Amino acid sequence: MTALVRNFGAAVRALREAHGWSQEELAEHAGLNRSYVGEIERGMAIASIVTVDKLARAFGVSMATLLPAPSVESLPVHDHS
Repeated sequence: MTALVRNFGAAVRALREAHGWSQEELAEHAGLNRSYVGEIERGMAIASIVTVDKLARAFGVSMATLLPAPSVESLPVHDHS
């Protein structure tokens, strides 16, 4: 999996642990399957934007909080000359 997927999973796990929730409790708060939450946390599943929104709402944070900012190297370069 890509670094984005791994970093997203790590952010989900960190927030879940900060809330003191089990994967089952997070799944219940977000309306997701517990095994799917585990796959996301391990970087084994690519979450849809709808799933990112569900997780963000469960945690009470913005979607941007869960998604790492792109590095400068990965941003497209436009030549305006």
